[in-house]
Amino acid sequence: MEVLRPQLIRIEGRIYRKNFIQEQTYQHEDEDDDFYGEPMECSEELGDSYVVDQTERGFQCAVSVPSLLFKYIIGKKGETRKKLEMETRTSINIPKPGVEGEIVITGQQRGGVISAKTRIDVLVESFRRKQPFTHFLSFSLNQPDVQEGFLKFQEKVLEKCSMDRGVSSCLFQNPAKLHLTIGTLVLLNDQEIQWACELLQQCKEDFINKIAGGKALLAEMLGIEYMNDDPSMMDVLYAKVHMKDGSDRLQVIADQLVERFVSSGLMMKEWDKVKLHATVMNTLFRKDPTAEDRNNAPASKSGPRERESFDGRNILKGSSGAVPELEIRGK
Repeated sequence: MEVLRPQLIRIEGRIYRKNFIQEQTYQHEDEDDDFYGEPMECSEELGDSYVVDQTERGFQCAVSVPSLLFKYIIGKKGETRKKLEMETRTSINIPKPGVEGEIVITGQQRGGVISAKTRIDVLVESFRRKQPFTHFLSFSLNQPDVQEGFLKFQEKVLEKCSMDRGVSSCLFQNPAKLHLTIGTLVLLNDQEIQWACELLQQCKEDFINKIAGGKALLAEMLGIEYMNDDPSMMDVLYAKVHMKDGSDRLQVIADQLVERFVSSGLMMKEWDKVKLHATVMNTLFRKDPTAEDRNNAPASKSGPRERESFDGRNILKGSSGAVPELEIRGK
């Protein structure tokens, strides 16, 4: 991380910078950062978006945090929590490890409670980004006719290109798992999973049905592309997805879904717009057919996962139009 270009974190419509003091590896834990941001002054305007209750002894605020992230707020030997409490003049009550529940902040000054809550939000968001994704938000592309067309494409590639460097049947996606990925999510407890389900249902009611007009959206996978710059050194080959009527309705739905999930805090925005594609070949499948489900996981201590590329130049020459029309319903 560059000092002059710190990582920015968006929380509840506001943007904070992430400042590192030091990074340590805790014993018996996987590279947990002993991170603590610079003290922040929190205005009353900032606190207006927080629910802070007044009690007989001062003020109180509850923060919903998955239990998996408690250790980052506690810190090594409780150092992070102690520092939070000391600098904000609050008391921070955290449930026992493994027990889901809210973190409760109490203090005599409302501003101190707001400051502690803000810093906890920044800590949680920062370490959430380091977790491997747990769920896909995607359109399923595994209808029977699509699977049949995909298997024909696979058969054609293996027939014509099996002698090309690195090309193998193990590189192909499982036909039953064909999908158009909209985004990835880190959902760390049942509450967040339920929240995501409710948000998706709300998106359906708010704009998906309206854009789709209550009818099926006819799309097609036509033509293929690759992820890197050199077709002789491919890692990922994907099918391009288009609306059959030439409209951008599928793109609009995908982009609005991402916008809604990003604003909720359940998803991180990676690109300006969703790239409509379906992975058909991936070198991660060479050693692990389920690798795509975890390809956002942090690199292991031994380094990044090694990939053996393949030469896809001949596949590009003869595969356009090999994958048939498919149907995606606006659900």
